[in-house]
Amino acid sequence: MANKGPAYGMSRDVQSKIEKKYDDELEDRLVEWIVAQCGAAVGRPERGRLGFQVWLKNGIVLSRLVNSLYPDGSKPVKIPDSPPTMVFKQMEQIAQFLKAAEDYGVVKTDVFQTVDLFEAKDMAAVQRTLMALGSLAVTKNDGHYHGDPNWFMKKAQEHKREFTESQLKEGKNVIGLQMGSNKGASQAGMSYGRPRQIIS
Repeated sequence: MANKGPAYGMSRDVQSKIEKKYDDELEDRLVEWIVAQCGAAVGRPERGRLGFQVWLKNGIVLSRLVNSLYPDGSKPVKIPDSPPTMVFKQMEQIAQFLKAAEDYGVVKTDVFQTVDLFEAKDMAAVQRTLMALGSLAVTKNDGHYHGDPNWFMKKAQEHKREFTESQLKEGKNVIGLQMGSNKGASQAGMSYGRPRQIIS
């Protein structure tokens, strides 16, 4: 990765808009959930966007989080004994978390890019991914979620309906309201402005 200099003009405007999307209250809720889910051993970050980024940057806390949502025998992310210090190993750890989050059910559009976290380009996207993961964990209700269930919204679940053959046949005879009606419709009295004037 190349060193980045200061941003000017449009780049600076775009970056400041992205940074404004970061929610400090949401950060507090996510930290509480991660500590409740993983235990006090993960520690706590310094308050603020950059503290949160430094806490998650090496991917270990994220890996522990996603592993805690699975039963003991099937942990999707391998966690090294000592936290990785090399940049590519840290990014690889984050990538493993992202794949595990997708496998858990987080929609691809809710998943942040590795550089969003590693270079603190878009920490709001990191928050969105963690919110989606928490919402899925609450929705699944499989006993692996720890913390207050009110921290996250439950996702909508499928409500499959079964219809008998006679009910399906009856439905074919009903004209839906979107079909509309042409009773009483005519173009009488409609005008489209003055006719075209030809001046010689």
